[in-house]
Amino acid sequence: MAVYFDHRIEAPDSNGLPSQVNWHSALPVLAVASSSSTTGGTVDLYLQQGEFVESCHVGRPHQPTVLRWHPLKPVLAVGWENGEVMVLTHPSGDQTVLSSTHLAAITVIEWSSSGSRLVTGDQAGVLAVWKVDPRGRLQGNHLVKHEYHKPLTCCTFRPTSPGVDVAKLARASVSGDDNALDMFSWKGAPLKMGPQEGLVFYVSTAEGKVHNVDEHCKSSTLLSVEGSIKKLFYLDKREALCVITDTLMLSQYTLRPEGGAQEFMKVKLSSKTGQNMNIEWTNNSLLITAAGEHVIRLWDLERDENYILSLDETLGFEKGEMINCVSHCAAKEMLAAGTSLGRVALWRMVTQPGSSKTDTSVQWKLQTPTEIQGNVTQLQWGSSLNLLAANNTNTVLILCEHVMSAHFSQQLAAVQLTPTQLSISQFSTGSHLALLSDIHIKGVCVTKDSVTVWSGRQVSVYELTGTVLRNLGSFPCDSHIVAAHGENIYTVEPNRVQIRTPQGTVKQLLTFTKAEGNPVLLSVCQSYLVVGTDTAHIRVFDLSRRDAKAHCSAKNLSEHIINLGALRSVKCNANGSQVSVLISQVNGRPDHKVYFYDIEMDTVTHFDFFTGRPSSGISHSEDSERQQFQGPELSGRCPVSHFWDESEPRLFVCETVPISSDSSSVTSMDMVDVSVVTLFCTQEHGLLLQDCYLKPSGLQALLALDVPYYYFSCKPGEKDPSPTEAAAPLHPTQPSNGASTQFPQMVSRRALRDFVGLENCEKSTRDAMLNFSFYLTIGDMDEAFKSIKLIKSKAVWENMARMCVKTCRLDVARVCLGNMGNARAAKALKEAEAEPEPDAQVAMLAVQLGMVEDAEKLYKSCQRYDLLNKFYQASGQWQKALETAETQDRIHLRTTYYSYAKYLESIGNKTLALAFYENSETHRAEVPRMLQDDAASLEIYVNKMKDKSIYKWWAQYLESQSDMDTALLYYERAEDFLSLVRVYCYIGNIQKASEIANETGDRAASYHLARNYEGHDDIKQAVHFYTRAQAYNNAIRLCKENGLDDQLMNLALLSNPEDMMEAACYYEDKGTYMDRAVSLYHKAGYVSKALELAFATEQFAALQSIAEDLNENSDAALLARCSDFFITHSQYEKAVELLVAAKKYHQALELCVNQNLTITEEMAERMTVTDSKALTEEDRKDVLERIADCCMRQGNYHLATKKYTQAGNKPKAMRSLLKSGDTEKIIFFANVCRQKELFIMAANYLQSLDWRKNPEILKTIIGFYTKGRAPDLLAGFYEACAQVEIDDYQNYEKALDALTEAAKCLSKAKDSIGQYEVRLADLQHKISLIKKFVHARRLYENNPAEAVQVCEALLEEPELDPAVRVGDAYGFLVEHHCQQGNFQVAYRKLEELQKHLPSQNIRYYISQASLEALQKGMGISLDRIDTRTIVKEEDEVEEDLNMS
Repeated sequence: MAVYFDHRIEAPDSNGLPSQVNWHSALPVLAVASSSSTTGGTVDLYLQQGEFVESCHVGRPHQPTVLRWHPLKPVLAVGWENGEVMVLTHPSGDQTVLSSTHLAAITVIEWSSSGSRLVTGDQAGVLAVWKVDPRGRLQGNHLVKHEYHKPLTCCTFRPTSPGVDVAKLARASVSGDDNALDMFSWKGAPLKMGPQEGLVFYVSTAEGKVHNVDEHCKSSTLLSVEGSIKKLFYLDKREALCVITDTLMLSQYTLRPEGGAQEFMKVKLSSKTGQNMNIEWTNNSLLITAAGEHVIRLWDLERDENYILSLDETLGFEKGEMINCVSHCAAKEMLAAGTSLGRVALWRMVTQPGSSKTDTSVQWKLQTPTEIQGNVTQLQWGSSLNLLAANNTNTVLILCEHVMSAHFSQQLAAVQLTPTQLSISQFSTGSHLALLSDIHIKGVCVTKDSVTVWSGRQVSVYELTGTVLRNLGSFPCDSHIVAAHGENIYTVEPNRVQIRTPQGTVKQLLTFTKAEGNPVLLSVCQSYLVVGTDTAHIRVFDLSRRDAKAHCSAKNLSEHIINLGALRSVKCNANGSQVSVLISQVNGRPDHKVYFYDIEMDTVTHFDFFTGRPSSGISHSEDSERQQFQGPELSGRCPVSHFWDESEPRLFVCETVPISSDSSSVTSMDMVDVSVVTLFCTQEHGLLLQDCYLKPSGLQALLALDVPYYYFSCKPGEKDPSPTEAAAPLHPTQPSNGASTQFPQMVSRRALRDFVGLENCEKSTRDAMLNFSFYLTIGDMDEAFKSIKLIKSKAVWENMARMCVKTCRLDVARVCLGNMGNARAAKALKEAEAEPEPDAQVAMLAVQLGMVEDAEKLYKSCQRYDLLNKFYQASGQWQKALETAETQDRIHLRTTYYSYAKYLESIGNKTLALAFYENSETHRAEVPRMLQDDAASLEIYVNKMKDKSIYKWWAQYLESQSDMDTALLYYERAEDFLSLVRVYCYIGNIQKASEIANETGDRAASYHLARNYEGHDDIKQAVHFYTRAQAYNNAIRLCKENGLDDQLMNLALLSNPEDMMEAACYYEDKGTYMDRAVSLYHKAGYVSKALELAFATEQFAALQSIAEDLNENSDAALLARCSDFFITHSQYEKAVELLVAAKKYHQALELCVNQNLTITEEMAERMTVTDSKALTEEDRKDVLERIADCCMRQGNYHLATKKYTQAGNKPKAMRSLLKSGDTEKIIFFANVCRQKELFIMAANYLQSLDWRKNPEILKTIIGFYTKGRAPDLLAGFYEACAQVEIDDYQNYEKALDALTEAAKCLSKAKDSIGQYEVRLADLQHKISLIKKFVHARRLYENNPAEAVQVCEALLEEPELDPAVRVGDAYGFLVEHHCQQGNFQVAYRKLEELQKHLPSQNIRYYISQASLEALQKGMGISLDRIDTRTIVKEEDEVEEDLNMS
């Protein structure tokens, strides 16, 4: 809460009326331009309280048109109507006139962001750019001059993209940031710093054009619009240019990098047009306009939203009051507006958790206006010192924002209302006074019987006698802080504190050393004064004697608190043992800790509201931490004010706000989320949380703590929202100056949690309750009960029980309830112990004590919405109960609707009760019951609902009233066919009843009708309807009684097994229809009985049907008997199935063999079940082998293999698999079994395949013989391979390799009887012959003669063939002699070949080319060669050539 002190500027009398005002952006200096039609114009500078700066007075015979401050330096640029531009320097008053560049009135003056460029423009369209040095002085003539030939209207510089902040980087480097140091390192990449300021700007003309001037001062046309441009803005976030014309057409353009602009939005602003329209632009893209209307309009260009703000007459504005001008302060989030009736309206942006951004009433809150008289035409916020300049056409007023002062002490409270008015509340007497001072009040301090106010220049002291305030004295004093105690006034000066009388006489000086610093903070509690200095020292003085004495030596807090910048506030407790301190950090931000200095122990501790925990070693009690339900969490907050109790030294309280808010701002108290935290502070136990709750929204700020109350200042214009303990009834008295003004009540008090209901108790009870609360907080129950054992008042015990709700101490609550004698509450608390959540148990205690709000919060905190629903119902809060059931407790939604309907019915609201009965879906029974006494309403409801259940109820009601026709109508609507049939039977219309039963098929109706027919001896119809009703036992009964044997069979088949059995016995006893009896026994599940009867009566067809249902679970003897029956009748397959089911596997196999029945895999599996107890393991293997033998005979080799394998006979399994010819499975089986015998068998089988064309089979054969350890067989296989190479391919090299491998294998074979020696020798002989032949072939290329000799020698070998075929040797020689031209020798060798191999075709061994050469050389025909025909594998017929 703040007030504004208004300071009228001390303008010279010769000045005209003010026309323009302009604040410096960083300094509290205001420039005011005045105009007079007779004397011309003036420009003057004023300080923050309106002091005139004589050295800076400027006068001209012309009128000033534009004022612009340098952004950094105290340099003002002034434009005049004659085209003159001058620069005025503050405070020296130096004036610099720019060269006469302009000849028309100046319309544009703009500085660049750092002030190195100055742009001036005039009415004739001349634009000049000037260069300015770092001191703010112009350097020579203009840099460039452009002429646009149209009046210039606006100019704006384009900001540059931010680069690296070197200053922040340097600070980070000094603090040890390695990354920052790396950025400064020469080894890294060069530091990229953005340009210091943007030199590109845009200028607009009256004809609607915008020109772009780049950093080199070159101009180009950027865009053009219709109409004169009134405002020009640059949007940083969108990097776009915003243009507003005099017709209020707003256009936005994106700027292309290569130049030019692209329009992306165009909209017409809805506002009153005119020359006096005031347009304000904010950094967060908010456009604000005031045009002499009763509202101001706001456009959020970033979100594309718009809304209006209007004045509120309840805050003091008048109807018809118009808004002329606006000014926005981004730092304070404040919007100021000047009105036509001399008021300044202020809106503050308030952000509430969960509020919508589009809800403007939440975003902007209108404050109480400030009155300044006149017609406010211009407003402008000043620098950071909370200054606002207002021009009312007659003069200029500087409004200085000041936090409203308030103070409480010894039951006296003072709260500032206006700059000169105080509201005084005396709680001891209940009186309410008003004080009007003749000075601007910047601070107030009260004692039991005095009020002291000061303005920073003067101090006034008032004495309170009864209800009268008397001025004791006033004296000049420059102290910015004042304290009072008794008859002494304490003021500060550099390095000392002055103790004065009310008239200002200095009685005593409290001096401070230079190291201790200058006193800046004073606070008095009881008889102790604590002083804080600007060097973070604190000193405490004892004021109980005539002279103030030092209570302790000076304490330097900077030695104990790191990052300490300055002290914000110091407070002392009632016995001077503890001092609490709030500080600001070095960076100026408020610290989130409260520090406590223990004077006796000389220690500093703290409570950190950021973490919600005290300093190390001091902690909450466990029970205290369970109090989160009653208020906000302690973490993430920052303290803004703190107080000690005026009489209890252990009790401390402070206000905290969320850490994200600007805690340094005075507006933080306007936030909703402000919590009040109370702590116990002692040497033994440290800091302990006593209570924490949210401050009510109608209260402004905490003033003091004085048990049993908290004292708060109230927000002006808002009602106190139902306090726990209302403020003491204050009796308003007349203001001290005799005025009759009635001031609102500005102070409210709230009882402490532990004193609710005990506000007026005596001091002993109060002390006992305080001790009880303290010991309860530390968990010392013995001391807690000792402190209250002498209390007999039930009210006190009830209050302590209420306290137990807050502290969640159920153990203490039981004792309190016992002393209260509240048996019902004790019983309820005992029953509540069954609930698993402790908060739910405490909630029951709260309910019993009438603490409904606490119970509600507790149920919500533990999320027991079912109990919360019951609580709402029990307390009559039905709307909340319904909301809870609909959103959180839907499982009890219908129950809640029903309970609410019952409640509404009880209070006579039947219409609404009817709706909720319907919601609970109990209306079918409850509504007719509720309306049964109002037949007309009930009939209307029945016809309206069209519900079958309700139709039925109404029909029953009508039937009870003997209105059968109408009852039948409603029974029909309800589709209650039973009742229709019943009523028709009652009235004798059996035919109609039969039609209904037949058409609907309703079982109940059919049964009722059947009973009716049976009663009338109509057996046929009775059986029919019993059948439709599926009451087959009744139908069977009638058939048996009346001899209806044909229908009996069908009915029995439809009925249950008992009825089937009964009918079968009936047929059997009767001796007829024995086939039916067998069938019924079978259907009923009595198979043995059915078989006996079938055998006895020779019902073979029935026996066949029964046998199909037999399985392994049937009786073995029965199965055997049936199988014999089927064998007799040549049904062998069925007989086998029954034998298998009877576990007679050998007989089943024997039958299969004898009758040549195919054994299926399913049958085989059933005969060899592994878990069967009918066979031993040996018998099972025997059965398996017999099955496999049978499968072998039947050609089912795979099944045979499977059964041989299951029997463990793998050789037989392999043989059966070999017969199947499934190569893949043979290889797989051999690899799986890994037996030598099986490997050899598989390899032998594989040799029968075409292994020559399949290398994989070849490898597998070699591998199997190797794994089977049969080297002799492997050697034989290699010999076979060698022979194939010789016979088919004449490839003696590969044959030699194969025979070598064969020799190796044979040499490894175990030869116990010497059978392999001869074979090995023969093999070695073959190898030697082949080696010679291969050698002859290889030698032929180099030495043909020797090769021929070797070959001739080979032919002399007695056993050359089959190692080397004779034909190959002769063929080699014939080929050689043909090539040499020795055809005679060649022909001779050919004849020898024919003699050795008379039956062979010589073409096998001699090439066609050699034969043709021989024919040509010898001159003979090939026809003479004797041809012999042989038949090859391909059935090819070849002819022998007869050569002569």
